[in-house]
Amino acid sequence: MVTISFKADENRSIAFDENIEIGECTYQVSDGVWNINHTFVEPEYGGQGIAKQLVDNIIWQAREANTKVSATCSYAINLFNKTDDYNDVLIDD
Repeated sequence: MVTISFKADENRSIAFDENIEIGECTYQVSDGVWNINHTFVEPEYGGQGIAKQLVDNIIWQAREANTKVSATCSYAINLFNKTDDYNDVLIDD
């Protein structure tokens, strides 16, 4: 079973299958904005929605921290462009 965990001290959200790390989404903090800069899931776990869960976990944490989010990661950019669900935390362009 895949679980998602947030590591604030490492600026990342991590996916595990049992105790094996199978994916991550990372961000950098600059001027109080969390910039999602990388998302990766092991190829054998692709197509299961894990990457979206990783990004969503960071978005949830950003909402809890009352901070804004941007993205330079192509996966996150594409995800954000597909829906308005993230507009409350995305920085204005």
